[in-house]
Amino acid sequence: MQPLRIHTGLAVPLDRPNVDTDQIIPKQFLKLIGRTGYGKFLFYDWRYRNADEPNAEFVLNEPRYAGASVLIAGRNFACGSSREHAVWALHDYGFRVVLAPSFADIFAGNSVKNGLAAIVLEEKAIDELMRRARDVEGYKVTVDLVSKEVKDTMGFSAKIEIDEFRRQCLLEGLDDIKRTLQMEDRIAAFERTRKSWMAG
Repeated sequence: MQPLRIHTGLAVPLDRPNVDTDQIIPKQFLKLIGRTGYGKFLFYDWRYRNADEPNAEFVLNEPRYAGASVLIAGRNFACGSSREHAVWALHDYGFRVVLAPSFADIFAGNSVKNGLAAIVLEEKAIDELMRRARDVEGYKVTVDLVSKEVKDTMGFSAKIEIDEFRRQCLLEGLDDIKRTLQMEDRIAAFERTRKSWMAG
């Protein structure tokens, strides 16, 4: 997992509340082995019409948002089922950051474990970012996890409220396995001192 410290990227507005994980990655695409390859199915039912024909009216299909890496979303983003595939699809598509007024708890936990920053901002700030992303072509946002700030080059600035543990995991690129390996010496020391009857 790559560390995420300061990220500047093209922003795309998804101005819909309560986007659930079934909409992020429909159930029929959960059969892949591994964590990659899901990006092409992201928001599939919105991005495509019949026979995989792109829906020109969906925001991700607008040429001006090609290559976007910051998703600005509505409240209660990624509610519904707990599928980790939702995070994999967003990340595989190219998103590194999702900004929203609120997230489903399980999605927020899955995000940090996969190097995707799910950042909560006040609804008023999200509304302003949505407006700028719609009105300004090539609009970019900088998410700085070091200074805990979201900003642009047009004077917008908002402080990030983020759990310190999750922030450190993103800053250092630590998933559950890497965090466990950081304690390898302590685990080995514990194993050496266990009573013999506890050994498996």
